[in-house]
Amino acid sequence: MLSLFWRGLSPKQMFAASKDALRSLWTYRALCRELVRRDLIGQYAGQLLGSFWVVGHPLFLLLVYIFVFVVVMKVKLTMSVQMPRDYTNYILAGLVPWLCIQQLLTRSTTVLIAQANLVKQVVFPMELLPFGAVFVTMVPLFVGMVALVVYQLLGGLGVPLTVLLAPLFVAGLFLFLSGLSFIISAITPFFRDLKDFIVAFTVAGVFLVPAVYLPDWVPETFAPLIYVNPFSYPIWVFQDIFYYGRVEHPFAWGLFFSLALIVFAAGCRLFRRIRPYIANVL
Repeated sequence: MLSLFWRGLSPKQMFAASKDALRSLWTYRALCRELVRRDLIGQYAGQLLGSFWVVGHPLFLLLVYIFVFVVVMKVKLTMSVQMPRDYTNYILAGLVPWLCIQQLLTRSTTVLIAQANLVKQVVFPMELLPFGAVFVTMVPLFVGMVALVVYQLLGGLGVPLTVLLAPLFVAGLFLFLSGLSFIISAITPFFRDLKDFIVAFTVAGVFLVPAVYLPDWVPETFAPLIYVNPFSYPIWVFQDIFYYGRVEHPFAWGLFFSLALIVFAAGCRLFRRIRPYIANVL
């Protein structure tokens, strides 16, 4: 079945599907904005603190990781030319993009299933749901970036000039996450166990990317696992921008943006091909 869906993923078809997806996002931007707003507000409806948790959840998770690794484990990094900032700064620069990726992976498994009533409407632009999931999960990214900048200002080291490249990173991450959202959301209705696999991966995932440790700390036998993990590359790019203040991982930049374009194009094409069958299995 999946071989049927993947058949025909030529560059021309992937480009056409990508163009159609972006055109649909622009055409129905007001509807997409309303879906995102409803999702952000609705998931905390009736709670005492309400929408505060949109910001509170990512901040709480960042504080927990900082407490465990910096306070409990007392891991320190010597500030030098190679490591220009403290370990807390390094953790923040690694966890901020990872928490965004983590949330997107888990949310994408339910984005179509949870909105089955909309998916079954023939006239509804179904691709807005995966796009909406990406916009929602971008919230922890922006919250984390603000928290990181505030920490750097309070720490006295200042904010590196490379933060001017942050919009470029956000654009690349948007394409990368959108492609992943299209792929995961399209496959999950046919393979519901995918949700459990992804939940298991995201739990262990923080230790499979260079977010809380340096790659040099990993035993040589297991080091290749970091480099074959596609989620390592956006983290390295983010660390270059917010931690190193220089292009410390030039190979990661090329791979990340190339991967973002490929994943987005393939995701759009796969979603377009599977879309006619989705409503039948929901």
